[in-house]
Amino acid sequence: MEPLPSFSPVAARPDTEALIVGTLAAAELLSSPVEPPASPCRFCGAPLDFTFVNLGTSPLCQDHVRPHEFNRAEAFYPLHARVCRECFLVQLDEFVTSEEIFQNDYAYFSSYSASWLKHARRYTDLMTERFGLGRNSLVIEVASNDGYLLQYFVEKNIPVLGIEPATNVASYAQAKGINTLVRFFGYDTARYVAELSGQADLLLGNNVLAHVPDINDFVAGMRVLLKPGGVITMEFPHLLRLMEGNQFDTIYHEHFSYLSFYTVEQIFASHGLTLFDVEELPTHGGSLRIYARHTAADCHPTTARVGELRERELAAGVTDLAYYANFEENAKETKRKLLEFLITAKRDGKTVVGYGAPGKGNTLLNYCGIRTDFLDYTVDVSPHKQGNFLPGTRIPICHPDRIRQTRPDYVLILPWNLREEIMEQMQDIREWGGRFVVPIPEVQVYE
Repeated sequence: MEPLPSFSPVAARPDTEALIVGTLAAAELLSSPVEPPASPCRFCGAPLDFTFVNLGTSPLCQDHVRPHEFNRAEAFYPLHARVCRECFLVQLDEFVTSEEIFQNDYAYFSSYSASWLKHARRYTDLMTERFGLGRNSLVIEVASNDGYLLQYFVEKNIPVLGIEPATNVASYAQAKGINTLVRFFGYDTARYVAELSGQADLLLGNNVLAHVPDINDFVAGMRVLLKPGGVITMEFPHLLRLMEGNQFDTIYHEHFSYLSFYTVEQIFASHGLTLFDVEELPTHGGSLRIYARHTAADCHPTTARVGELRERELAAGVTDLAYYANFEENAKETKRKLLEFLITAKRDGKTVVGYGAPGKGNTLLNYCGIRTDFLDYTVDVSPHKQGNFLPGTRIPICHPDRIRQTRPDYVLILPWNLREEIMEQMQDIREWGGRFVVPIPEVQVYE
């Protein structure tokens, strides 16, 4: 086996004030005033000593507590994101392995979001037309989940292969007739698949690049699995949108990296891959879709959008540590405002419940110290989550019908990126005067 390619680092109200202060203090979960040093940067290896945001500690966001486990202790891990001074990759330390997070009983199934399925179908149509995909092409998706996207290529009679490490999730794709390999992706898996099935005309990954602890091994694997004239597309939350929207709740242990276009371009270039196009998407609070090819290939000229986004990021300050300095205080202020709203609502005798059990919701609730004293329960459309409890906060997860049965005053939308979809689905809460609450970028109540 040839070695991995080498790379070079690149350059309130007064009457609630006391209660709020006390609640904030109780919600601070840092176990020690002195933390051990962070691991080196996962891309360039430089020391990490600049804090982006410290959100205390939290359990794994998809490790829901089952009823028979309710009296067992949970493991909490630091959520301390740092910025690399050399390549400006924002990142978390790796406290648990990918196997512990994803491999066995993973709770996230992509097909339960109608808007995400529409996004996947539009992507399939766009890629098929733009790159002339057909019966003789091969589409490979990394982290293919339950087949939510590849099913649309199958409808077009385009050969596909999914690579998905979560056994329970992959089994749903296999049951749909979608060829799925249950395995983590990296350099070794890429070599194996290339020899077994051939290289990909289109190699894609949606919301996976941020989930890999060894990002160099992952990108090196994509280079191996891509045909000489093939195309890679990757979608991931855009760091600039995260910062502009104060989306601190999207920081959790499954997301090892938080990516700007500037840093991703350096990572791909170090592995012989060139980003030739980029799109800005509204998904997940603001994402990027990058298009990559082999640097040595003479196909797919670079579009103007690449240079425009690169310059816009540089103008914003992504290569200046001062740009990242105020994010933690913004997160603290949103925490204060959310707690002030909840304290006031409960003092006024109002009932508050949640909608959704997403990873971002667990970060928000654990960081703010919100438990059943503020949120009676939450609901989720996924039967894989219903009947369990949220990690850390032990808030029960119910079927959405529970909202219509209990008629709460407020519904706190935890997957705020899907607020339009959820507000449409649950619009009948207005019949009893119920109102929606969105917590990010700061508390907003919808009449």
